[in-house]
Amino acid sequence: MKLSEGGTILVTGGAGFIGSALVGELNNRGFENIIVSDFLGSDDKFLNIVPLRFDDYIEADVLFGMVEKKDPRLNTVTHIFHLGACASTTEKNAAHLIKNNYEYTKALAHFAQNKHIRFVYASSAATYGNGSRGMSDEISPNTDLRPLNMYGYSKHLFDLYAARNNLHVHGMKYFNVFGPNEYHKGNMRSMVLKAYESILATGKVYLFKSDKAEFKDGEQRRDFLYVKDAVAMTIFLGEVPEMVNGKPTCGIYNLGSGVASTWKELAFAVFEAMDREVRIEFIDMPNELKDKYQYHTCADISKLRSIGYSQEIMSLKEAVRDYVQNYIMQNMKVLNH
Repeated sequence: MKLSEGGTILVTGGAGFIGSALVGELNNRGFENIIVSDFLGSDDKFLNIVPLRFDDYIEADVLFGMVEKKDPRLNTVTHIFHLGACASTTEKNAAHLIKNNYEYTKALAHFAQNKHIRFVYASSAATYGNGSRGMSDEISPNTDLRPLNMYGYSKHLFDLYAARNNLHVHGMKYFNVFGPNEYHKGNMRSMVLKAYESILATGKVYLFKSDKAEFKDGEQRRDFLYVKDAVAMTIFLGEVPEMVNGKPTCGIYNLGSGVASTWKELAFAVFEAMDREVRIEFIDMPNELKDKYQYHTCADISKLRSIGYSQEIMSLKEAVRDYVQNYIMQNMKVLNH
């Protein structure tokens, strides 16, 4: 399913964080035969796609109607990268999440299945909840995970649906992705960007205290993945052969660095990239987060490696330095080269 074989590449969520970075990297590789779909709304997300090159832009609700009607304008599509979703982990409107993250994904997946289109979609590490039931990317209809928020559950619902219905899809459980093009995300921006802004304003980074004895303050751990690596992995899954070593490659894959770093390590990396003295202050965790907070995440990416992904992954320090010095400090330029 090489992208170079021609046809049209459809990227949903293409004006968003990872989606626009994906379109930018596709441009870098010489591809402009792209349809971008998103819901631009009234924020500045459109700035992410201003420098990008693509054939057409379609609003998300219009695309949904085109899919339902099997619009002939989609007949040339050979690859769908479905990154469009409501990505707020604090969203309370369950009906909104079901419509946008579950029903929409089902419709696109069946459309792709019927037309033999490679379908690569974004799930999330939020499906793993507190991690007590493991973080294995092997999934079956009986997979017993307990997401801690409705966003994670909306993603988990489709993962289970795809497994029950034997849909030929390639799912991606993104862990904590950060990097350029996230500037529009408000409170959902990464800690790297928030820390940079906090250091400029106060000279300090504020981290949550730990409510668990086994984790010291600031030593809660996350698997942080630079968006450039996330995009490289995403494109790989768009092109990986249907079979590798005699086994089908469809299924779900953890996309992370494979390293669990502490929030303190992340903060130290930002201070170093800014050439500032380290000053960290610990604050109480909001009550509404205490029962929904992940204390340790780490992606086992052996399944991704087993089907041929061999690219080296940027270290946290290297990635933070690149993001801070080459993007944030450079007037937050869009990632398109």
